[in-house]
Amino acid sequence: MSLDADVLKVLADPLRARILELLAGEALCTCHLVEETGAKQTNVSNHLKVLREAGFVDTEPCGRFTYYRLRSDALRRVAGSLTELADRAGSDARRPC
Repeated sequence: MSLDADVLKVLADPLRARILELLAGEALCTCHLVEETGAKQTNVSNHLKVLREAGFVDTEPCGRFTYYRLRSDALRRVAGSLTELADRAGSDARRPC
């Protein structure tokens, strides 16, 4: 497994990170996320689009609303990559000069 810089960029944005934290507790629609974050609806929608395209959230239509749900498997993949990197960093291997 390799570390994907594009995925880390997606997670590095403070508003996207906050959205992921909120979605970890429950599925929410855009109006809930706007209320919880204080961000404008268009800004939240744009960040949700980025998270959806990166595979971190799924959508669930419900009448006029769309609920967003966090995909734990996507986060586990990133966590696995970081864990592997941390495990390799613990090695005493050294390349001779």
